[in-house]
Amino acid sequence: MAKVVLDWKTLHDFTRDAFIGVGVPEEDAEIVVDVLLESDRRGIESHGCNRFKPFYIDRIRAGIQNPVTNFEIIRETPTTAVVDGNDGMGQVIGCKAMSIAVEKAKQYGMGMVAVRNSCHYGIAGYYTTMATKAGCIGITGTNARPTVAPTFGVEGMFGTNPLTIGIPTDEEFDFNIDCATSITQNGKLEYYDRIGESVYHGTVINADGNSVEGDAGAALKKILNGTAALTTLGGIGEELGGYKGFGYAMVVELLSSVLQDGNYGKNINGKDKDGNIRPYHLGHFFIAIDTDHFLGEELCRKKSGDIIRSVRASKKQPGHDRIYTAGEKEWLVWQERKDSGVPINESVQSEFSKVRDELKLSYNFPWE
Repeated sequence: MAKVVLDWKTLHDFTRDAFIGVGVPEEDAEIVVDVLLESDRRGIESHGCNRFKPFYIDRIRAGIQNPVTNFEIIRETPTTAVVDGNDGMGQVIGCKAMSIAVEKAKQYGMGMVAVRNSCHYGIAGYYTTMATKAGCIGITGTNARPTVAPTFGVEGMFGTNPLTIGIPTDEEFDFNIDCATSITQNGKLEYYDRIGESVYHGTVINADGNSVEGDAGAALKKILNGTAALTTLGGIGEELGGYKGFGYAMVVELLSSVLQDGNYGKNINGKDKDGNIRPYHLGHFFIAIDTDHFLGEELCRKKSGDIIRSVRASKKQPGHDRIYTAGEKEWLVWQERKDSGVPINESVQSEFSKVRDELKLSYNFPWE
């Protein structure tokens, strides 16, 4: 079997019904699916339907993620809130938290929500897009299972820790930088393993301090058993600025734990002291800055657009005729996919069919 394009309606309806089938309330299932599919709309294969079963369905069934989300505000001020997600659906927690941050920003200029005891919240850029659509600058980050080594270290001590920022523009898409503070992510290695692509040099380091090469699946197993780790932006050592990625990763780790008294590091590896699986207890943070509390949304959008267009118009490297700014490639992918659907690889095809059969859902997939 090769990749098969699955239309958006079937993909939406099936994943929604599957989440409902494992106990997620319908309203919450719609939120989870929208976040999940937004990754596929943007062409970010590592966080879309590739993770539908292993990251969400399987974790709910294993009892380490609650299908019903108890979103608990444990402290609140006019501009801030601290939330306990009680290990519910990360996407539901994320959407509610950013909505609160935006609401506070609209009233007071800025709003921030810190979250503890959450689960994987999907594509971080979804939440910054919520902010930019409302005329706000949006910032979010999350810690994650410890698979990334600090500079001069070889042990996974913190997660891929994305630092994600969205800024409104006057273009068809807003500026949205959404990427990990490591060179690559576990999800990307999972995707490479599915499609048979090798690890890129310098993205994974072993216990001897050398770059791990070859099979992505083998590299991922080494990371998960603690004999290898991902490297931070800049790579191994300091020569190409690995300490910068390390520093930004620590910013995310701190903001995902210190304001909400959340877990961090090896306390969020998903296992107890005896090696049994348990909830991940992740932390997130969400910041919204209302542009109308400065010199206005219209000016912000126009100025942002002018800046990024000036950068795109600058002199090009030989062999390249275009400079892309953050959010542009994702928007272009959506233009290509919006009338067709999502390419589903063989591994995910099998997972979809298996979940459908187990839940006794009535869907006919094009690969069958």
